[in-house]
Amino acid sequence: MTPWPLPPGSTIGLLGGGQLGRMLALAAARLGFDVAVLEPEPDAPAARVAAHAITAAYDDPAALSSLAARAAVVTYEFENVPAAAVERLVDLGVEVAPGARALAVAQDRLAEKTFLNAHGVATVAFAAADSAEAAAAAVAGVGAPVLMKTRREGYDGKGQRWVEHAADAPAAYRALGNVPVIVEAPADFVRELSIICARGRDGGFAVYPLAENHHGDGVLRRSLAPALASPVLLAQAERIAAQILSGLDYVGVMGIELFELRDGSLLVNEIAPRVHNTGHWTQDGCPVDQFEQHIRAIAGWPLGPTAASCGVEMINLLGDDARDWLRWAAEPDTRLHLYGKRDAKPGRKMGHVNRLRPL
Repeated sequence: MTPWPLPPGSTIGLLGGGQLGRMLALAAARLGFDVAVLEPEPDAPAARVAAHAITAAYDDPAALSSLAARAAVVTYEFENVPAAAVERLVDLGVEVAPGARALAVAQDRLAEKTFLNAHGVATVAFAAADSAEAAAAAVAGVGAPVLMKTRREGYDGKGQRWVEHAADAPAAYRALGNVPVIVEAPADFVRELSIICARGRDGGFAVYPLAENHHGDGVLRRSLAPALASPVLLAQAERIAAQILSGLDYVGVMGIELFELRDGSLLVNEIAPRVHNTGHWTQDGCPVDQFEQHIRAIAGWPLGPTAASCGVEMINLLGDDARDWLRWAAEPDTRLHLYGKRDAKPGRKMGHVNRLRPL
């Protein structure tokens, strides 16, 4: 039986070797844990800062057995982990946190919105389709224009298309790969917000201040936190977070993307059962950041304080933006975080900066 809370010196398993995994591994190391990373790509950013690196496919049986033999608990840095990998780890007797239900909900946009509505959380109107003909009917039912998204995978604006007329739906369906889709009504929002929240093994709950987010070409460009928000709006966001985390019996950190409507109400756009890009500001703006909070939660430790100690403008460094590292490093109120990726491809997240400001 795994002893809770996990003592320092224990090993935490991590599925995924990208930037989120790297920052999780660094946070775990600060608390005295070793990290074992399973990642298909050699020389991955997280693997280079972890105690153990296993280079193999996520569903490789031998690799999963090796990870299970080392780790007291396993977590992940992205939600598209193969379900078979999680099932295999559980069969081998190691706990995966957040659990399988959170993954199942987050991996399928239809399951996600259905779960949210069932737990009293509002979303845009939506319909599902699994054929070109059904897609046309779904668009007609929801009312064009709509956003058509693949039900699975897709991120940073990938796997989705705007459909202006029902007659255009079959072509959009085929362009998305002839795979099951969800059709969503547009949200008449005034701004995009997000809330980073956590739930511990004992059911304890922690929430960070809201962030206001700005996107370009489907990719997050910057976050401003804490966002200007009334007590009523903050209470609404915290209530939504509590309903979702409790409904999933969740353990760990979650990112929840929100639309603020003109009437002051909030709709949930998406949930991410992991640490989140819009929470990077917490690294320099809070006593305990989202990465340490996640490690605390899955290890059964007390959750840490989340109040903002300063204001932060988080800016994603995409592609060649990271080549200006010397300029960013010279700004006295800016904190530079680079991910150790070798190739600065256009649009690739290479790092971020947190510009600090008084509250």
